[in-house]
Amino acid sequence: MSDTSCDVVIVGAGIVGSACACECAHEGLRVAVIDQDAAPGGATSAAMGHIVVMDDSEAQFALTRYSQVLWYKLRSELPADAEYDQCGTIWVASDEEEMTEARRKAANYGRGGVPAQLLTTADLERLEPKLRKGMAGGLLVPQDSVLYPPAAARFLLERAREKGARLHLGRPVEKMGRGRVQLADGSEFSAAVIVNAAGTWAPALTVGVNVTKRKGHLLITDRHPGFLRHELVELGYLKSVASFTSDSVAFNIQPRKTGQLLIGSSRQFGADTKEVDHAVLRAMLARAQQYMPELGRTSAIRVWTGFRAATPDKLPLIGPSVEDSTIYLATGHEGLGITTSLATAKLMVDQLTGRNPEIPAAPYLPSRTVSLENAHA
Repeated sequence: MSDTSCDVVIVGAGIVGSACACECAHEGLRVAVIDQDAAPGGATSAAMGHIVVMDDSEAQFALTRYSQVLWYKLRSELPADAEYDQCGTIWVASDEEEMTEARRKAANYGRGGVPAQLLTTADLERLEPKLRKGMAGGLLVPQDSVLYPPAAARFLLERAREKGARLHLGRPVEKMGRGRVQLADGSEFSAAVIVNAAGTWAPALTVGVNVTKRKGHLLITDRHPGFLRHELVELGYLKSVASFTSDSVAFNIQPRKTGQLLIGSSRQFGADTKEVDHAVLRAMLARAQQYMPELGRTSAIRVWTGFRAATPDKLPLIGPSVEDSTIYLATGHEGLGITTSLATAKLMVDQLTGRNPEIPAAPYLPSRTVSLENAHA
């Protein structure tokens, strides 16, 4: 095919754009992928890589569970450097109020067919002995997993290329719409469909995209094999992410196959620079040490920040733009872009081909009306 004329142009080569490119190419569509970076960057290069089922809403549960299953099916094909590890998630309850939330989640997961096990204080101390003693208990979700996002995105992008997709990396897009994409170097692409998978940059390329930046910090330690066995997340995390306006930190730690520990998490609005906010970092690490005091004996080898693309109702935008029917959106995944990338790609291609999707697409359409009940304004 011509480099400049194709069926689908995908703007953004992060994990969502790469998954969309792979799925479109698999369908036999002529695909071009354009990104301002030379390799998958943006939120993908800054993410934890937690593949997790979330149940803040029925739509969030459906999308995360669908994608978790897709990742599980793909696991044997992933390269070693993707570091796929089905370590499971333990939602840690520090008190009885949080155990009530653990029971609610367990019942909800059970209704949705997701295995989950309530843990007592003794269970928690046996499974994760480095946790502070005296926790109320928790919830183990054994099918959750972790991976290294940049390597997973590169794998999807390479698979798309093998199926005929043309990659144009390190080439910024200046504007797009009405079936045309114009690059900063003056070159132009034409396509029946343009997929805006540009994450936090999506609003700059498509009018009317309701996506806001949420800054986060992460820290990775030196190697401590056996220190941690599961991804641990405090149940108070659910309260911290509910606010759409205030900054917050929460305990979230992930074991890596290297033996390193990846520590999060923080959320900030109105922060536009990539520089580390040391006050936020200190608060995040203090929170982590409240749960795992021995973390104070580890050494940090790297700290970084990234920006998540957040929507008011915490659901991504997947489908045709309200403003321009040639543009399809695949953005607004906030902290679940790694998890939901594969399901996003499936839903996108189902819409392009007219197939009935595995799960209802309506909750994620850009044309949806955000209910006040689910919004966090």
